[in-house]
Amino acid sequence: MRGGYALSAEERPEWRGGVIVDPEAKLEEELIVRPTSETIIWNTYRDWIKSYRDLPLLINQWANVVRWEMRTRLFLRTTEFLWQEGHTAHATAAEAVAETRQMLDIYAQFAEEYMALPVVRGIKTPNERFAGAVDTYSIEALMQDGKALQAGTSHFLGQNFAKAFEVKFSDKSNQLEYVWATSWGVSTRLIGGLVMAHGDDDGLVLPPRIAPLQVVIVPIYKGSERKEQLDAKGKELAGQLKAAGIRVKFDDNDNNRPGFKFAEYEMKGVPVRIAMGLRDLDNNSAEVARRDTKEKVTRSMDGLSTHIKDLLEEIQQSMYRKAEAYRDSHITRADDLAEFERLLDEKGGFILAHWDGTTETEEAIKEKTKATIRCIPLEPELEEGKCIFTGRPSRQRVLFARAY
Repeated sequence: MRGGYALSAEERPEWRGGVIVDPEAKLEEELIVRPTSETIIWNTYRDWIKSYRDLPLLINQWANVVRWEMRTRLFLRTTEFLWQEGHTAHATAAEAVAETRQMLDIYAQFAEEYMALPVVRGIKTPNERFAGAVDTYSIEALMQDGKALQAGTSHFLGQNFAKAFEVKFSDKSNQLEYVWATSWGVSTRLIGGLVMAHGDDDGLVLPPRIAPLQVVIVPIYKGSERKEQLDAKGKELAGQLKAAGIRVKFDDNDNNRPGFKFAEYEMKGVPVRIAMGLRDLDNNSAEVARRDTKEKVTRSMDGLSTHIKDLLEEIQQSMYRKAEAYRDSHITRADDLAEFERLLDEKGGFILAHWDGTTETEEAIKEKTKATIRCIPLEPELEEGKCIFTGRPSRQRVLFARAY
């Protein structure tokens, strides 16, 4: 449509290499709007891949993509967002599956070891898998309000895109074969997940390993009384922390009072705050405050940089344990629909329940409860049971939740 009327055949944009081109566009630089890059990548791979010697082939990129979201949520669902995406081509199915699983594990490792965010690894149902994929794997996280968040996906595409774009290679027997493919990605949704998994009413709570600023040092004095001594001591400590590999800032800005600085850095989620006043200077000590627990202790300046380094690692592990304990306490089993609905309304979180394996039942449960199958866990406990909705036989439980 343009101006409220339908375009004629002559006016319609044309397709070039998987991209819609508007012949009337008069931009100095081309603007390409796309949901994902598969069409662009595979149109290009067709020219790049000729022989088994060209494989495996991997492209990794950061790019902005567009999704037509009816209701946007900051970071979680926006019309345009930045994401990291990878696209690979392989000579065999086994290599492609191994790549898919490897990337799932890399995403899970990043979420757990750096974001302090425990996740469940699993495979999506046919109804939830990426269009064009043979299998979609995902990592699923739980937010503090009991809703789930898909934190990353990795897709085994089989030969579907290769066949659609005629991407073939000559194997070692000089036979033409279609390549095997994967794609995978995470986005700025992880920032939303980080905020909701760890934040509190005072602002962000950042895990030390990914915090841009790990430690802030705030001097406390009135007027210019012994200011030079405090500044010298603060800068000395900052230098020691930097030498230990810690990202630190000595905030000697006179425009803001210490209380304002405390609130600001608390809101920004800086893991550790060190406050130094005149009494601390006389006692060769400093006040050390943790952002995650709000705990404050007075420590000697002797060996303080070593203590701070150990404290940052303790905060990292403590944040993970807290999130894991919350997640584990909100994984509940349900054996019938009434219990399933009660848990969703009263407790939230993940629910392990039997499902008969059909798309019809999956859609019916979603329609009735607003809960979706987040994934089929990769290491399930095989267990004979009955579907909570139809009563049909089931061999394992799947993970349900209401989600963002």
